[in-house]
Amino acid sequence: MRSVDRREGRFADRLTSRSAAACLAVAGILAGVLVGNSALGTVPGCGFGSDAYPSQTAGDWTAHADHVVVATPVKERSINRRDYEEGRTLYDVEREVTFRADDVLWGTERPGRPVGAEFELVAPGWRVIRASGDRFDHTNANAPRFETGHTYLLALRWDAGRWAVLGEGAAVPFDDRTVGQGEWCGRDLSKEDVARGERFSRPDDTSLEESLLGRNAQAVTRELDKASRK
Repeated sequence: MRSVDRREGRFADRLTSRSAAACLAVAGILAGVLVGNSALGTVPGCGFGSDAYPSQTAGDWTAHADHVVVATPVKERSINRRDYEEGRTLYDVEREVTFRADDVLWGTERPGRPVGAEFELVAPGWRVIRASGDRFDHTNANAPRFETGHTYLLALRWDAGRWAVLGEGAAVPFDDRTVGQGEWCGRDLSKEDVARGERFSRPDDTSLEESLLGRNAQAVTRELDKASRK
């Protein structure tokens, strides 16, 4: 079975305020153009997410997360395979990704559960095309896909018996311990991509990722501590 490095999906007609989308656009990954309100269309196949809990600002993180961690995927396994008797897709799967907790930057006084040295998150997997056998990666909507070889900043909540991020704003690329650098929506963002993307982000974007782009873990901790005192 062949595996190909491409993503499928459709352009959404909504707009995104995430600065990472702008970074991808400048890097030549985004096929859309600037549309209205100085915002950008989404990456093909990445779509638009909905938050289980508010997830954009430092205040959202401290109000709803149990822990904020720096974490690195160390292994994964396929789960929840679905087979299709007809149609273009032969089957699709999700992934259970095991993360190593490198640092805990913040925690609520009464967490739903302590975070261990390792923990698991359910992440997008892939689908296999019936006719060709080609495999296409699924992606999280406006968020990292969670791939080995990268590091992430995550606002975690113990929810329905397992760990989950608050929403699409609570999973931030963090390669080299730098906010906004690394894997996002299945693509890699460099420091140069991030710097160029800042020029396109909305001036009223107050997300933690936007406010701390290019900063380190100490800056994140200071912002979370300040938000928790309000």
